Amino acid sequence: MAVLAAEDVSKSYGETVALDGVSLSVDEGEVFALVGPNGAGKTTLVRALTGTIDAEGHVELFGGDPGDVNRERIGLLPQEFDPPARLTPRELLAYYGGLYDDHRPVAELLDEVGVADAAETHYENLSGGQKRRTCVAAALVNDPDLLVIDEPTTGIDPAGRRQLWDLLGELAASGTTILLTTHYMAEAEHLADRVGLLADGAVVAVDTPGALVATHGGESLLIVEGVTDREAVDRLDRDAQLVDGRLTVRNVDPVDVGGIVEALESAGVGYDSLTWREPDLEDVYLSLAGGAEGTDADGVGSREPRGPVAPGGERP
Repeated sequence: MAVLAAEDVSKSYGETVALDGVSLSVDEGEVFALVGPNGAGKTTLVRALTGTIDAEGHVELFGGDPGDVNRERIGLLPQEFDPPARLTPRELLAYYGGLYDDHRPVAELLDEVGVADAAETHYENLSGGQKRRTCVAAALVNDPDLLVIDEPTTGIDPAGRRQLWDLLGELAASGTTILLTTHYMAEAEHLADRVGLLADGAVVAVDTPGALVATHGGESLLIVEGVTDREAVDRLDRDAQLVDGRLTVRNVDPVDVGGIVEALESAGVGYDSLTWREPDLEDVYLSLAGGAEGTDADGVGSREPRGPVAPGGERP
């Protein structure tokens, strides 16, 4: 069953088109990642899907109009969320929890997001990663059926990012539906059941990360740095290109690497380093988006949700 469905959703701010006929659906218990650069329309789309801005087209949330949904079923964390600076994480979670008829234990949430040791520190004195993790906890305080997070790990160090990835994975395994936006391709590959690639306000592809890479990622590559002997390279019986000292050999399986190295050495080709890499989601995006930079429309003239959604659709 689709928890969230959108058909031909469009949004413009004056002459700037932020969303251009977006259609997608997110199934119950699925982790769906919207991927694209800053300005591609991700935040505007999230706001349209959750009913915090008006847009053309049709959107359904839990099978009905987003405005009619019990807001206690939704956890929403916008990219920009600034809670009161003089409250501690414990106080913040107690405050937001008090907005709901029922809420998760504060101590449990603090531990889950890794800020238990800083629970009594004023928010303004937390590190950037601690602040973001506290905000994630605030979005989870009502134990939502649908969790919507705009750039969940912005400003978080690699260790903290992994901790949040594990938490989101556990939530999905327990049945929580998750819609997230990110410009970290590794994050989408790690977390998402399906990925929607967004460029200039339009969805250019939707599929599992593996299927997108297999279909659009291109060839595996062997990259050899520090090569200067063009004539010797020309004698290699491979699809290879030498540009500014970088030799790129295309369509190389791991078992082929040893033979290529032997061929280079036999031809007297010197080099500094050698790297084999498979295509990934970033290659897919660059292939499909064609280097699109996106628009500057996200957030212009919209009603910014300032924090987790309270009962009745109110926000503190």
